[in-house]
Amino acid sequence: MDSALKILHTWKGISLQELKTTLPNGTVITHTTISHPGAAVILPILSNGYIVMVHQYRPSLKKWLLELPAGTIENNEPVELCAVRELAEETGYHAETMISLGEVTPLAGFCDEIQHLFIATGLSQTHQLMCDDDEVIEVVCFPYSEIEQKIIDGDITDAKTIACLSKAKLCGYI
Repeated sequence: MDSALKILHTWKGISLQELKTTLPNGTVITHTTISHPGAAVILPILSNGYIVMVHQYRPSLKKWLLELPAGTIENNEPVELCAVRELAEETGYHAETMISLGEVTPLAGFCDEIQHLFIATGLSQTHQLMCDDDEVIEVVCFPYSEIEQKIIDGDITDAKTIACLSKAKLCGYI
């Protein structure tokens, strides 16, 4: 049995929530969760096989990360539309085709976020980047072999990027 939900803090569609709940073994706990609307992660593949990535400054870590473009679902939009929008906003590309690779749960211990993975192909340049106020992004492109080496060397540490690339490789897309 769950008791009343208590919202502790909200920010940009994300909230910190507390709820007294009963676990499957009967133990009653007060659990704190970050409630997140979900996100799309996009693996954009150019016609020459290069992968479009973003070099993004992450204020939480106070450093730059090399990542696949991604972003939060806004106003209950369909996840594929979120992927299309985020690809355009962060990279300036439009995809002719979006292929779903399924979902990952990045922080299940304390967050309900679901990240929806996509491959974007048939890319064409559209317009300039339209980043959010808190985003500082540089668009970069690499062959997959170089990206694999960057993961091995520790130059790419972003979990959603590694998960999406791994799923795409396991499914035979790269």
